[in-house]
Formats: sequence, C-alpha cells, structure tokens
Amino acid sequence: MSRLASTPLSVLDLAPVRQGGSIADSFRETVQLARQAEALGFTRYWLAEHHNLEGIASAATAVLIGHVAGATSTLRVGSGGIMLPNHAPLVVAEQFGTLETLYPGRIDLGLGRAPGTDGATVAALGRDPRAGVDDFPARLEELRGYLDEAAPNQRVRAIPGQGTRVPIWLLGSSDYSARLAGRLGLPFAFAAQFAPGYLFEALRCYREAFRPSPQLEAPYALVGLPVIAAESDALAHYLATTAQQKFLNLIRGRRTFSQPPVEALDWTPLERAQVEQFLGAAIIGGPETVRDELEAFLAATGADELMITTDAYSAEDRLTSYRLVAEARGR
Repeated sequence: MSRLASTPLSVLDLAPVRQGGSIADSFRETVQLARQAEALGFTRYWLAEHHNLEGIASAATAVLIGHVAGATSTLRVGSGGIMLPNHAPLVVAEQFGTLETLYPGRIDLGLGRAPGTDGATVAALGRDPRAGVDDFPARLEELRGYLDEAAPNQRVRAIPGQGTRVPIWLLGSSDYSARLAGRLGLPFAFAAQFAPGYLFEALRCYREAFRPSPQLEAPYALVGLPVIAAESDALAHYLATTAQQKFLNLIRGRRTFSQPPVEALDWTPLERAQVEQFLGAAIIGGPETVRDELEAFLAATGADELMITTDAYSAEDRLTSYRLVAEARGR
C-alpha cells in the first residue's frame, strides 16, 4: 500500500466568500463540501477563526462547527483553529464542551496564538496586544483544566465542558507551538498552507521535544497543505490564480472577496516571489501530478495526516478538487 493510501486526509475550510456571492452562499457551500468530504472518507473537517476579512466567513467558528457537525454524521469537525488569546479559556471550554456533548466523539479543538486579524480588530476584540506571547501556556493549562475532570476544591467549572476531554491540538507556523505541543504530548498541526518555509524545522522540533502523555503515546503531526486538483495540469494552474490573487492582495494591503481565476496576473517580480513564498508547498495539477506530488510530500515530511485546503473560486471546482484528491489515493 502506498503512503498516500494509508495516510488520513482531512479538510481545512475558511468558508470563503467569493466576489458576486454572499455569506449565506458560503455557509451552504461549506455544508455541501463537508457532506462530500464525509462521503469520500476524509477524516476531519476544520474551520478557522478569522476576523474583519471580507472573503472569510468563519469568524464565529464554534457556531459554524456546530452547523457542520449537525449536517454530517461521522466526520470529525473542529477548529483549525480557535485563537485562544482572543477568548476567555472558560468560554472556549463551555463552547466546545457543548459541542462535544451534542456530537460525542466528533469534536476537535485546535488552538492558535495569533489574533487572526489586524491591529484595529485586535483592539475591538478587547485583546491585549501582547496576549499569547507570554501567557499562552498558562491560558492553555487553564483551558485543559476546564475540560478534564474537576480538581478537588475547583471553584470555577465549565458546565458543559468539565470532564468532556475534548481533544486539544496545538497549531503553529513556527517552532514555538511545535516545542510546546511536544513537551505536553499533544498532537501538532503545522500551517504549511501559508508558512511552508518553517515546516521541516517545526516538525523536527516537535518530534525531538515530544514526551508521551495520557492523550498521545507518540508524536502525531498533521500538516496543512494547499492543493488544487483538476482534470489537467493547465486547468489546475488556471484555477490556482484565485489563491495567488488572495495573497497578492494581502501583500498590497487589500482585503477582498475570493476572485475569479485569470489567464495572467499583473504583478512585479518581487510580488510574484512573495506570493510563491506563501504558496511554496502548494500542489497544483491533474490527477497524476497531484498523486505523485502528495506521495513525495509525505515521504519528505513523514506527516501522519494531511489537511488539505483548496482555494478555488467556484464551489464546483472546489468539490471536484477534493474528489480527485480522494480518487488519487487509489490510483
């Protein structure tokens, strides 16, 4: 059996809002994709917390997780991730304790340190600008205490939440969360979908720092990966210009909806290099190309699971891409 055939595949969804579409369309398409992912045998479906971004509709992440979990039956649904310093740990425990109670054995709690937005929105969230830099381990410990069995004389309890033991993952795009996840014996998810340059160093740090825990006996590394699969290499590269435009606009300080693909991009050599840096791990192509490059990526990283994000303008193209990836496992 090939490495690809035996590696769990999952989905990362930002609930993209396309130019000419609506947020309601985005939510309907998220449910459609989740149902297809479940039917195709994907393992989990994560949604990410972002704020004040016109093209991303997953700000109320826990609410959307509940919506997706209610529309599916076996798929694990979770956060990729909740930005813990944006929230009181007690509130996160209550939200995910509620989700775990409603959908037992199907909820994941992935946690990150970044705000997921700009400075003005950080202030609107009431977040201390330095939150997560120094106090993330303490916040994480507090949250874990609310999800574990109650300690003797524990005055504040998460109800629901206490004793649900929702699985916690640490997310990161550098070595900080990698080392912390290793020391705590937690699974680790690396964001190669936008920070591929740190991937190998973060995986090395995680595996070297890992200590067994009640949750995990051996290191478990999930890697987020941009993938655009289509019927041909040429079509896939055309569809990939939607993601390229997103990062190009980010570099230019613009926040836009998901844009239709284009035949050519108007960018400078420096802008192109910057976009390619963000998308350095992207796998783009027809079925054979995608299969071969996924196999090579797994061999190079030793990832235990891949979480694929497909940034395509059309909902149909997104569904097709995930279907082709699933089919590539059996080729």
